[in-house]
Amino acid sequence: MSSLHRIRIAEFKAVLGEPKINLAKLRELSFSGIPCEDGLRCLCWKILLNYLPLEQALWSSLMKKQRDLYSQFLKEMIIQPGIAKANLGVSREDVTLEDHVSGEPLNPNPDSRWNTYFKDNEVLLQIDKDARRLYPNMVFFQRPTDYPCRLIMDPQNDFETLRKRVEQTTLKSQIVARNRMGVTNVSTPLKPAAPSSLMEYEPLPKGSEAHWEVVERILFIYAKLNPGIAYVQGMNEIVGPIYYTFATDPNCEWKEHAEADTFFCFTNLMAEIRDNFIKSLDDSQCGITSRMERVYSTLKEKDVELYLKLQEQNIKPQFFAFRWLMLLLSQEFLLPDVIRIWDSLFADESRFDFLLLVSCAMLILIRDQLLEGDFTLNMRLLQDYPTFDVSHILKKAKDLQTSK
Repeated sequence: MSSLHRIRIAEFKAVLGEPKINLAKLRELSFSGIPCEDGLRCLCWKILLNYLPLEQALWSSLMKKQRDLYSQFLKEMIIQPGIAKANLGVSREDVTLEDHVSGEPLNPNPDSRWNTYFKDNEVLLQIDKDARRLYPNMVFFQRPTDYPCRLIMDPQNDFETLRKRVEQTTLKSQIVARNRMGVTNVSTPLKPAAPSSLMEYEPLPKGSEAHWEVVERILFIYAKLNPGIAYVQGMNEIVGPIYYTFATDPNCEWKEHAEADTFFCFTNLMAEIRDNFIKSLDDSQCGITSRMERVYSTLKEKDVELYLKLQEQNIKPQFFAFRWLMLLLSQEFLLPDVIRIWDSLFADESRFDFLLLVSCAMLILIRDQLLEGDFTLNMRLLQDYPTFDVSHILKKAKDLQTSK
């Protein structure tokens, strides 16, 4: 460890050791990158995402309250529904005449428990598919967590886990939906995994659960608590880096509660960026279209030659910037680089305006290739951004910010 790095760690500890955190100073330090040693990044993210208050004396009581609240969510939305009707996992074809006469499963009332259950299953299947394939180049999310949910692993709780619920659910007809970019997604009835994918889908031993299952549970509970937005494809890419950071916290006491802490930090983050996920707001002033246009307007101001080249080739920002902005660049870089970028984004006082400058910097740093390339080459370059030292990208974005 270099002496400079030790100094930075000491600076963070000094700020975080104060009875009341100096938020401006913490933002300034975090913007240049947060050390991962001693759980500093985990603590800083919790403060920057408004999970922990600035008064240090309140931390313990608040975290206990929130973690207890999350346990209550688990009981009400996952455990109790399974206990209430042990056979809720059956398909629609398996509903008995007795059930039909009683008015339960086929009750046309949209508020009926069965109707809600089947609707939840449609959401759960999409979450399951996305959570399973989270960061496929990393084994972390397929590995078992050291802290499986106690409530769910309690043998006295006879209920179906989300994993079992997905396995038992059969939807007779395909669910066809078009995502925001016009791609058609088709969810077919579940089938046994192909031999080539057994490593990805093989269930863990009883009493264990993989990290991706924790992410799935977080997203399912979020969808249940936020029916107005529910689950939108891509939210898994927002939860992933937060959960990974908290689940690898060297502080075992906090690491044990990574699930609950991730849920509330994710919820707070979504409160700030959820407009990006709401299609009806796309063309509004706060929607994703407006933000994409701001990337191009910034580029026009900083590098008019490159801007005109992209305009000439009719390369619209929605062809690439949609994913950059919506998912906070989580799909453009390896996870360690994403986490470093998020240090700066979370520290941004303007709340993600810096992301526009990072996007603009990414364009300028490959300007030579873009100026020389044709439409096909440039589209490939922008949709599969080349390997780059993210420190250079962040430095360029900072230069653009100070050159206003």
